[in-house]
Amino acid sequence: MTGAVTLSDMTASDSGLSLTRRALLQAGALLALPAGAVAAPAGFDQWRDGFRARALAKGVSDTTYTRVMGRIEPDMSVFRQMQKQPEFNEQIWQYVNRRASDWRIIAGKEALRKNEALFSRIEQDFGVERGTLLALWGVESAYGDPLVQQNHMRPVFPSLAALAWNEPRRRSYWETELINALKIVDKGWGTPDEMRGSWAGAMGHTQWMPEVWLNVGMDYDRDGRVSPFGKPDDALGSSARFLVNRGKYHRGEHWGYEVRAPGASTSSSRTYAAWASAGVVRADGKAFPQPNASAQMWVPVAGGPAFLLGPNFYAVRSYNPSMNYALAICHLGDRILGAPPFIQPFPGSERILTLAEVQEVQTRLTKAGFDTGGTDGRVGNDTMKAVKDYQTKMGLLRADGYGGLKVLARLRQGS
Repeated sequence: MTGAVTLSDMTASDSGLSLTRRALLQAGALLALPAGAVAAPAGFDQWRDGFRARALAKGVSDTTYTRVMGRIEPDMSVFRQMQKQPEFNEQIWQYVNRRASDWRIIAGKEALRKNEALFSRIEQDFGVERGTLLALWGVESAYGDPLVQQNHMRPVFPSLAALAWNEPRRRSYWETELINALKIVDKGWGTPDEMRGSWAGAMGHTQWMPEVWLNVGMDYDRDGRVSPFGKPDDALGSSARFLVNRGKYHRGEHWGYEVRAPGASTSSSRTYAAWASAGVVRADGKAFPQPNASAQMWVPVAGGPAFLLGPNFYAVRSYNPSMNYALAICHLGDRILGAPPFIQPFPGSERILTLAEVQEVQTRLTKAGFDTGGTDGRVGNDTMKAVKDYQTKMGLLRADGYGGLKVLARLRQGS
């Protein structure tokens, strides 16, 4: 679904969505639905009563079905959410800048400080670098910010029930996820009230869909149940397990490196040693630490930075099938751990704004009558919409919603 629906597209807190965007992509969720699908048509009660037998046949107890589904009403607003996802047409450097923001780097360092022992344990158990998990956590839920959960999440059962009943293109997928969610209640891992998430049903610190919670989740904090909420142990440990089991993450390997690659072919995978023999060097001048590991060349934009990507980049991509997403996660993880920005800039790009500069953009926009949803330095849909509306009003070319240096300079000029 990225670059489409994320919590960052929904809120000023700029979070993310789920481990199973691939399934949501296949759901065709962004295609327009019939106009009548937004109003609740008759027939839900009959569907709910008929669905009981299917759920019970899949192992859901009758008690749980009655408890969760007995009086449930479908959340029909999910269909509006599907149709009205914002389109900002970000260039890759804008996409990466928004996610590897100054706020996320600062907050990520603090999240690591508070959870050092947890990340050390995960690295020992799964071999997944702490930077990668910190970045996933930061993008998906702003490091578990309770305000994201409180203000922007909804009960998942009414949403999933609406989708399982009346989403025409991928109904079987939503039916399965509804049953998975019912099984979670059956296991005592979560209550219907606790299970709050995005309109698509993604929940918790790292935005699990029910299938992931049920089949990949683990009781990493040993409290007797698996939960993506509360302490981050289960969410982060299980996300590491996801990267290893489903993403084929390689213990001890870095995701890849920015390189200088004059005239190098991008068509094949070869060892770092072979790339070095072909004249490819790390942009920072350092040696490749594992010359016998394999990597592929990727140049996202002609004239911009080039990268050698190892298997762990594609493990991150298994979390969300987007090259831009994986690059943003990997880069943010490096930045949290002290690495510099990319050495070769993207053509036409701007540096990432500092936290104070983002807050200044938000403050100036707010004073000018454009609602940014707050001035906390976190850029989400509210701020992007305010920027786009400002760009449109001022007649700025390419009203793309990106609040960077050019927008800040114009706001200062206007004052």
